[in-house]
Amino acid sequence: MTQVFGANGTAIPVTIIEVGPCVVTQIKTVARDGYEAVQIGFEQQATNKHSTRAELGHLGHSLPLLKAQRKRLQTHQQQTKAQEGATEEGSETAAKPDKQVRKLLKVQQNRQRRPGPELGPFKVLREVGLQDGTTSANIQLGTQFDASIFSDGESVDIVGTSKGKGFQGGVKRHGFRGGPKTHGQSDRQRAPGSIGSGTTPGRVLKGTRMAGRMGNARVTAKKLEVIQSDPERNLLVVKGSVPGANGGLLTIKKHVMR
Repeated sequence: MTQVFGANGTAIPVTIIEVGPCVVTQIKTVARDGYEAVQIGFEQQATNKHSTRAELGHLGHSLPLLKAQRKRLQTHQQQTKAQEGATEEGSETAAKPDKQVRKLLKVQQNRQRRPGPELGPFKVLREVGLQDGTTSANIQLGTQFDASIFSDGESVDIVGTSKGKGFQGGVKRHGFRGGPKTHGQSDRQRAPGSIGSGTTPGRVLKGTRMAGRMGNARVTAKKLEVIQSDPERNLLVVKGSVPGANGGLLTIKKHVMR
């Protein structure tokens, strides 16, 4: 967080957020998946070191065969050559490859799991829904979204994970005022006090606010004003604070009046 100065000289507390570019890696349609959504990738990695083969195939990469698969194909090729030589001498006929070998031959010809461009790999993959008026037919694989989709002065909702504060008492967690310091209660200032009735109902009601784990939860900061959008540097300056610590992952959505 920092501050900027408005037109009339007032200091405005702001948060500077790195926004995108986010790349569309998958398009879900009603006909195939039952609903419309898109999957986007953020923070492209330089190498495939930390990506699995399943993820790379999902992103459209052409994958080499595994060592065991290559060995099986080589064995099949050697057996085919031997059978061809024996067939020329007229001793026997060549046998057809088994089902697994036929599958490997097919995979070797086309190692790309889905049509389209090779994308990523990305550090983060997230699925997001489409707002009213937007259809998946208008979006293509590889489409990029950056800070240019936001304009100065509009409102956005920002979703993030709040800072974890561990196990906290009722005063900090729920804003309890604590007990009085008089009448010998020198050690009861931050105690929760009574938590339930006596005979009726004779138990502690569910949902009673007590001490417990605080933070590390999904939080949405609604209707934050965009002070400045900088697509060249992929930066977004919003008024106020956002959930989470520095370097945390956020989801930014345009605010929709309900």
